[in-house]
Amino acid sequence: MTQTAPHPENHHPGEIQQMTHREILTAMSGLLLAMFVAMLSSTVVTNALPRIVADLDGSQTGYTWVVVATLLATTVSTPLWGKMSDLVSKKGLVQVALVLYTIASVIASFAPSMEVLIGARVLQGLGAGGILALVQVVIGTIVSPRERGRYSGYIGAVFAVATVSGPLIGGVIVDSALGWRGVFWLGLPFAVAAFVVLQRTLHLPTVRREVHPDVLGSFLVVGGVSLLLIWVSLAGDQFAWGSLTTVLMVAGAVVVLAAAVLVEGKVARDPIIPLDLFRDRTIVLAVIASALVGVAMFGSTVYLSQYFQTARGMSPTEAGLMTVCMVGGLLVSSIVSGRVITANGRWKPWLVGGMALVVVGLGLLSTIDETTSLVVVGAFMAVLGVGMGSTMQNLVLVVQNAVPLHRIGVASSVAAFFRTLGGSIGVSALGALLSHQVAGKIASGLADLGVSATGSSSALADLDSLPAPVLAVVEAAYGESFAHVFLVAAPLAVIALVAVLAMPKVELRTSNGPVREEPAQDAASTDDGDRAPRTAAAATLDV
Repeated sequence: MTQTAPHPENHHPGEIQQMTHREILTAMSGLLLAMFVAMLSSTVVTNALPRIVADLDGSQTGYTWVVVATLLATTVSTPLWGKMSDLVSKKGLVQVALVLYTIASVIASFAPSMEVLIGARVLQGLGAGGILALVQVVIGTIVSPRERGRYSGYIGAVFAVATVSGPLIGGVIVDSALGWRGVFWLGLPFAVAAFVVLQRTLHLPTVRREVHPDVLGSFLVVGGVSLLLIWVSLAGDQFAWGSLTTVLMVAGAVVVLAAAVLVEGKVARDPIIPLDLFRDRTIVLAVIASALVGVAMFGSTVYLSQYFQTARGMSPTEAGLMTVCMVGGLLVSSIVSGRVITANGRWKPWLVGGMALVVVGLGLLSTIDETTSLVVVGAFMAVLGVGMGSTMQNLVLVVQNAVPLHRIGVASSVAAFFRTLGGSIGVSALGALLSHQVAGKIASGLADLGVSATGSSSALADLDSLPAPVLAVVEAAYGESFAHVFLVAAPLAVIALVAVLAMPKVELRTSNGPVREEPAQDAASTDDGDRAPRTAAAATLDV
């Protein structure tokens, strides 16, 4: 269903227009294509990263920040996109995000250094953040929570296809004459196609509201989160964990984030993260679970690819093929859980079961090394994939069900914000742990061979150029270190499981707003076509 406003189509304020399944799928076609583009921004680069970092003389820290730069930009921009979607044209915002992504991809393809590449990845993250947040918002606008489960399955399917095809196609491109620069061109045709399809198929009411940008709040949130991520990724390498630099960065981040809370709660007229949302127990618990799921999702996809290339000596193409194991499980569980939830309205068993499998999957992966059978590793990845497929989209569904329609944009973006924030912190922290572990093990292994380590302890060498004895040391160091990464992530997934277990059971709504014949209640609630009047049905949403 979709809410319409005074518009050339002559619908009245507060009126609900019914959409058939076919009409919804038509409207979603461009959205899903746009989401595919956003997912490619991270997945297609995954298997190219070892080659990119070696070619641009980067380090393990640089490897981490090529990923973190995109996640950070996605994280901090998500609530901005979500808030703006409640105020201005959702369709126009999606198209702006696609254009930004396209420009950033072109810059990245010509990057002469790690610094330029990381900067381009920041721009890509801004575009991807808009796409990922707005797709959820638009679907939440046109589909009721009860029916949203089946469409969340389509989102999960697109996520799975992008996650499988991205690394695989990216690996093939890296191994071809195009090299790693060609991977940044892969998403451009899809971005152009998504722009055109959206223009033709997505028809949402035009919103006309006075906008009060939360510039100060946005700046403080970006600053505080950025300081934390920079500290996590550099501590232990560029400076000691217990150094004065650590104290200053952590203290600065705490002060800035405290100021952000004050501004969001007391100063901003339209805060990007409305604090009153957290009065709802369901939203609080869903946000906690989303953040911790982000650690598992991004950490596993980023570092499993590096494991296959550095610890197992695979090519980018072969590493891409190995991701099919995890994403196959994600694809099946996402589609099945969405359809079953739509059929019976019961979402909690899927979240609990999914989080339990995430815990088990991470625990199993914490036992691997460079000698573990690939069949066994693939089975462990499948378990993790099934768990993630049952949790990621359904956590957003629970949050959307807990708010009225006119707040669905900001609520969806808050859930996505904390998921990508968890992913950003997870990738940074796990990357720092990996760098420290690898450096120590390589130095120890080389000493046993009577070889002195030279250069940066965290440098990523071109493995093909290493002598066989040294290569064996490097592969063993990476193989053992990746197990520690998953071992650290597993307890965080346990906390997420506890949060899901504590969620109250709330029925999914079967509508997005008032019935057609109910009149508008006041001018404030109908000043634009995206805001539904507060009704008894909507009032039952407050858990």
